[in-house]
Amino acid sequence: MTTTSSLTRECIAELIGAFILVFFGIGAVHGAVFAGSQSGIWQVSIVFGVAVTVAIYATGAVSGAHINPAITLSLVVHRGFPFAKALFYIGSQVLGAFLAAATLHALLSGAALAFEANGGITRGAPGSELSAMVYGCYFPNPAVAKAMNWPEGTVTQLQAMLAEGIGTALLAFFVFALTDSRNAGGPGGSLAPLFIGLVVAILISVIAPITECAINPARDFGPRLFAYFAGWGEIAIPGPRGGFFTVYILAPILGALAGSSAYVFLVQPREREA
Repeated sequence: MTTTSSLTRECIAELIGAFILVFFGIGAVHGAVFAGSQSGIWQVSIVFGVAVTVAIYATGAVSGAHINPAITLSLVVHRGFPFAKALFYIGSQVLGAFLAAATLHALLSGAALAFEANGGITRGAPGSELSAMVYGCYFPNPAVAKAMNWPEGTVTQLQAMLAEGIGTALLAFFVFALTDSRNAGGPGGSLAPLFIGLVVAILISVIAPITECAINPARDFGPRLFAYFAGWGEIAIPGPRGGFFTVYILAPILGALAGSSAYVFLVQPREREA
């Protein structure tokens, strides 16, 4: 098999992995927002966690199942993953997330229109983040802010950046710890995806009220880009408060680099300890 065909297979695996994650994950958000099919954030969190787990099991043998640009870049820095290859991975992840959002829109566009009509929401106008939130993420979580009657400014852009940065730092820390063959206390390769999924579910349950908890630039930007073209326009990009780049792209990348560095330099077993 040539290097080119191998890279193609790996990129397809990353696309499929991201598709699985986003289709199931934001599919649960669609159900919660448009149909009331979830009774709380924890139910959505569990769906996201299971989606991560099955995506890793399905594609990990081919590409390593990064399915997250922040993780891919952390592997570039600490595990020697080729930067040029990482760019192809990241493009595939974003495309997979975009296609998952488009598929969900094809299935649930009627439910979205009914939700907007019943709520007096005009797509693309101020306030339509209440429907756009099923694609890209917003701070604070629009549904929580409405239900709790939070005043404007309850969550600042800095707080949102910290939430996404800390969340992704913890995710990267655990990804490195759980997949490190030198970590004698780890669960082993076959169980690592299950525990990574549990970490994602726990993080979402904590951070989702603040930022909807993307902790994955592809998970946010792919669906957000679709929403931009599907009628939400500036509500999707740059968003009603702006900051989507710093909160949902920059902060997760910096957070993942910090979390993976913390593991590598502070915790990772040395050869004599392994």
